[in-house]
Amino acid sequence: MGETRRRRAEAGTWIGHSPRRREDYRLVTGGGAFVDDHQPEGCLHLAFVRSELAHGRIVAINREAARQAEGIVAVYVAADLAGLGEAAINRLLPGITATPMHVLARDIVTAAGQPIVAIAATSAAAAADAAQLVEVQIDPLPLIGVEDREPVLRHRWAAGDVNSAFKTAAATVSASVEHALLAPMTLEPRAALACFDADGLTAWLSTQTPHRARDDLARMLDLPVNKVRVIAPDVGGAFGGKASIYPEDVMVAWAAKDLCRPVKWTASRSEDLLAATHGRGGRLHGELALDAAGTVLGLRARLTFSHGGWMPFSAAAPARNAGRILPGPYRVEAIDVSVEGFLSHGAAVGIYRGAGRPEAAMLMERLMDAAARRLAIDPLEIRRRNLVASDAFAYRTPTGETLDSGNYAALLERLDAHVDYHRLRSEMDARRKSGEIVGLGLGFYIEPCGQGWESASISLCRDGSIVAATGSSAQGQGRETAFAQIVAETLRVVPERVSIRSGDTQAVAEGIGALASRSTAIGGGAMLRACEALRAKVSDAAGEVLQCAASEIVLSEEGLCGGGGQSLSWEALGRQVAGAGATADEPALTSSAVYHAEGEAWSSGCCLASVAIDRDTGTVAVERLVWIDDAGRVLNPMLVKGQLVGGMAQGFGEAMMERLVYDDDGQLLTGSLMDYAVPRADDVPQVEIDKLETWSPSNPLGVKGVGEAGCIGVPAALVNAVSDALTPFGAPSLQMPLTSEKVWRAINGLDGADMQVNER
Repeated sequence: MGETRRRRAEAGTWIGHSPRRREDYRLVTGGGAFVDDHQPEGCLHLAFVRSELAHGRIVAINREAARQAEGIVAVYVAADLAGLGEAAINRLLPGITATPMHVLARDIVTAAGQPIVAIAATSAAAAADAAQLVEVQIDPLPLIGVEDREPVLRHRWAAGDVNSAFKTAAATVSASVEHALLAPMTLEPRAALACFDADGLTAWLSTQTPHRARDDLARMLDLPVNKVRVIAPDVGGAFGGKASIYPEDVMVAWAAKDLCRPVKWTASRSEDLLAATHGRGGRLHGELALDAAGTVLGLRARLTFSHGGWMPFSAAAPARNAGRILPGPYRVEAIDVSVEGFLSHGAAVGIYRGAGRPEAAMLMERLMDAAARRLAIDPLEIRRRNLVASDAFAYRTPTGETLDSGNYAALLERLDAHVDYHRLRSEMDARRKSGEIVGLGLGFYIEPCGQGWESASISLCRDGSIVAATGSSAQGQGRETAFAQIVAETLRVVPERVSIRSGDTQAVAEGIGALASRSTAIGGGAMLRACEALRAKVSDAAGEVLQCAASEIVLSEEGLCGGGGQSLSWEALGRQVAGAGATADEPALTSSAVYHAEGEAWSSGCCLASVAIDRDTGTVAVERLVWIDDAGRVLNPMLVKGQLVGGMAQGFGEAMMERLVYDDDGQLLTGSLMDYAVPRADDVPQVEIDKLETWSPSNPLGVKGVGEAGCIGVPAALVNAVSDALTPFGAPSLQMPLTSEKVWRAINGLDGADMQVNER
């Protein structure tokens, strides 16, 4: 061990440094093992016949030709799945009308792509070929518009006297925002593999919530929970799109149980675009009342969300988050915010990186820019005048949330200094006078980072190694690296001594999983508590061996040292405690913890974008993107930067390129990557990132979430920058994505300025 690493281990200073991601070598050298890499002997493959209509009544299904095809083992329809239970839906808001999925459509299809028939065959090709032989007769039914539906969720937050605020206001502004539906677009499509034997069901799923999936499978297949094991092996990205169980997952498990053979299904990219959960899709309208000095007096907001044809577990999360986050980082005493959610004829809409946070930030930041124009106040200055003060934390918002910590003014000041804002604004004005189409945009945001609990356990093994297990699963975030740093910091060892386990419901204690930017704050809190408990056990055991008080024991990478200078290695302690008959990796000492967060940690940040628009084509060039983020205490700066840049790329995609499109018949027009525009490497702008660290009091590590931030602040800054650039053209403001065609039409005064910002 090098001298620097030795000193770091002795001082316990692994947190705050950037050791390389320990996962990467295995993954980039082909050592990864994803669901589709597993191929048990005798494995069958599943294919689905999906509805070609968005709404219709199933009249007849002829599956005889498919049954007779070569290699076909079984052909299932809904009637074959007798006794199937329902997946859970999280009732985050009161009065939700839950609409669970159907594994196979029964009498009515509600979306194009809904599974109707499942075919099990000896090969994937045979199953796909047999699917072409199934004849499904569906009588079309009219599509039901939102205006003809009852909401499946409805909620309202109100505080203060909103009517009085608007009646006495010196100015009012309004904004309407439409978020396109988006695809989570993971590198690894969804996949499921299941085996059933006398010991029960084992399912390998590409999921970010293994224990939740286990519970759903047990409930739906009427199995004891202890007879269901879910394994999430390497998972190639999730972004919320793998947070809930899917019809295909359940069908794979059902077929494995029914046939007593392994069964596997891996989605094609088109299947994921068509039938995996979509994100966003909200329509938001807001109004601000302000006094003459630019102080916000009141906010009204009406938020409408689409839920597609069925509701996944976290279907209500985007609506709830968007409503409760308003009015964002600003002091507003009087509010009236309501949300409604409606079913529609399309794929289910679930959580997607941000899940309501981007919607709240976009609406509020559009309103703040509208207010700045209306009152002729600089956009940065009007934000400064309305931010929650640094001495107001913990701050109770008008929607009843508690912002645990932050320094919003310092974020804005750091951004101001970083870009020399007023000089940059003057340069933009000069360029505009010379005929260029340029603009600046700001985006301020706050981000709640998960609630509830998480589990962890940690063991010192006979061979001196340390094995830690977490209920927070991994999908590419660097979880093994970050959690090994927590263990190394607490036990004064090097991270290489530590192995991290996750994703297997049989090998780790009950847990929640990885979503909502909660894993480091809550999962890391559980890991810290388990490490502290193990450290106490290690000190007690070492004290007995070395004949000294536990309080005298000093931990280091080399081992345990007593007050009299006597010492023993980690390996020696492991052998002493475990006994001669123990295997090398058998636990000698073990501690577990379930950590319940005292409250939510709230991240924050602000972004600035400068853009230039080509007059002839409408192409938007992002000249500069600057971002000051406060994610609390930073465990690993490299991992944090990776999460920020990755989120920024997806936020850029939403603002500028991505959109799922259905036609008037409910048919998906963007069902392949020829049609759905995912940013490529040369599309994504460079970003300048700086950070502020205000530690959270809501968890023992002081950390906050960071994984979703790029999807929250960046789109608002980009949209505001384009809107600012279009000011000479009447300030038309466009709905995302801001494609070159939309921008060109706005420059030329043609139809297409489809986002209205009204001032009166």
